[in-house]
Amino acid sequence: MSTRNNRSTGQGPRADSRPGRAAAPAPRPQPSSARSHEVRIIGGDWRRTRLPVADKPGLRPTPDRVRETLFNWLASLAGAGGGELPGWHCVDVFAGTGALGFEAASRGAASVLACEQDAGLVAQLKAMQLKLKADAMRIERGDGVRLLSQCAPRSLQAVFIDPPFEQAALYPQALRAAVPALAEGGVVYLEASRRWEDAELAEFGLTVFRHLKAGAVHAHLLRT
Repeated sequence: MSTRNNRSTGQGPRADSRPGRAAAPAPRPQPSSARSHEVRIIGGDWRRTRLPVADKPGLRPTPDRVRETLFNWLASLAGAGGGELPGWHCVDVFAGTGALGFEAASRGAASVLACEQDAGLVAQLKAMQLKLKADAMRIERGDGVRLLSQCAPRSLQAVFIDPPFEQAALYPQALRAAVPALAEGGVVYLEASRRWEDAELAEFGLTVFRHLKAGAVHAHLLRT
């Protein structure tokens, strides 16, 4: 989103020279929003499609640069070429804007379960699903960790975990639910405000396979 800036003349504010008149106060600068209100799908059938970002507390879409790197990692594991994930079954545990889930579906994933508790976001996700005719997407309103725990054992190639950073208790819950659902060679994507080390991930039977830091975001690809 762009903002307009006042043009500067290079001179400071001019005082009124007439007696009894105070100088007019300088206009107060308007705060600019640092939040992008759209994110784009990076690759696949819906490449360059823009997804709206609602102005909701805790909603933090995975940045384009991070998603591009993540899906390069995943495509390398899939071994299909062209950035595709054919036959993959994925769960986006905290879907938010749906950027991760729609990206996976765009790249040919066989199924993507997108979980979200916020009713407004669920409506937004379903509207985008309808627009794209994203038949591989299944959008469920509810507790993502609970929905993940109900997935069949060893059925998923990828689980995406990126809850609001301030809700730290969700991380161990989601990791614990993810591991039994991973198929052989399956991976967990973990997005956090800090780096997770192998020593603490060992509790869940996971290790760091790839790691990227981009600004305040630490992106991890984990394997059993």
